[in-house]
Amino acid sequence: MRTTLRLLLILGVGITAGACSDDAPAPSDPSPVGQLLPNNLASVISLDTAAATAVLPLYRGEDASGNAVYFVITESNNLDESVRLGLNWAPKIVHAARTKAVQQATEMTGGGGNPNEFPVVRFSGNVDFSPTRNLVPGPELFPLDPSTTPGSVGDANYSPVFTLDDRDADSTETIVYNAPHLANSTGVHDRVISIDSTGMQVTLQLTRGFYEGFAILYLSTETSHDDVAALEVGTFAPNLNEAPFPGDDKPFRSAREAIIPIVNGPMGVDNPSRQGLRSAVAGEGDPLNIFQEQAGCDNPDDPALFCDAALYSPLWDVHPVVWTQAAIDAGIRDRITSDKREVIAPLNVIDLLADGWLEPGAPGGARNSSLGGLPAAGIIVNCPIIFVAEASR
Repeated sequence: MRTTLRLLLILGVGITAGACSDDAPAPSDPSPVGQLLPNNLASVISLDTAAATAVLPLYRGEDASGNAVYFVITESNNLDESVRLGLNWAPKIVHAARTKAVQQATEMTGGGGNPNEFPVVRFSGNVDFSPTRNLVPGPELFPLDPSTTPGSVGDANYSPVFTLDDRDADSTETIVYNAPHLANSTGVHDRVISIDSTGMQVTLQLTRGFYEGFAILYLSTETSHDDVAALEVGTFAPNLNEAPFPGDDKPFRSAREAIIPIVNGPMGVDNPSRQGLRSAVAGEGDPLNIFQEQAGCDNPDDPALFCDAALYSPLWDVHPVVWTQAAIDAGIRDRITSDKREVIAPLNVIDLLADGWLEPGAPGGARNSSLGGLPAAGIIVNCPIIFVAEASR
């Protein structure tokens, strides 16, 4: 965990960006005092942790031609909206508001059958869900073969993050939402298991990963790189990479937080140490990526209490690492479940990098000071966290 002292230095910026107010409503109590913002997505209708699936509320919008678009909402930078809609509170994403990583949308009418009286939104960007996903292993499984293609592609205006506010509005008042598109006239997202446009629910396949030694489930919906989009079973959305800033997770200026994939972790379907991109490409299971933050908050009105949400973002800045041959030869290579030194976990990324057992997977990228100088790859994946096992303890 980050220290309370660090929180005192940064939380004020996060709250300003999220328009936190003294009269913010709570889900079950009109007073925000003592309000717990969970690190599990509150709007989830049902969750199957064994199958890694979740049922979420479905929302209807329109494309630029007035055709139906269906989406989910997982985050907002605004505290009131996050509580009202049961979203992850992610104040950092407001820093992307004046970039192509946030698409401009227009409020059309009232709720129109949407949950929580959310308006019908007309989007300027859209997704083509008609392509067939084609994941072709490279000579060493990953990197992938150039013939790899994603299963859905966003157009020149598409980003899952949108705002209804004018781009010239005061950024501290701007509200942005993370709302991945899942279906339209061209088809459905490859992570959709079933979709009910009458009951306004959608069942989605989640992905397994780790945060500070705890197992998590997250929803991977878009990626700014085409090969990684195919690997992550997501939409190719290059505009996401316009969000500030690669290798920078400072909450007063950046919309990103780090995700750490292991390129060449142990392999084998039945291997309890299995992990990595090459393992995932081989069809052995999820890559089991490591996340740097979660979305919980003990009390957003009391900065003396820790608030992970001040640092959390669903726009994950990819920082790949590779086990060195020396680590493999010494038998040190194993599953990694945390990036942090202070967390009680068998292995952590920062110490392994410092000791030379890991090396950067993108050595030319912008260096992240919070990860011991580990470079970023310049790729964003949109991965809202849905469930953290820690929260159920």
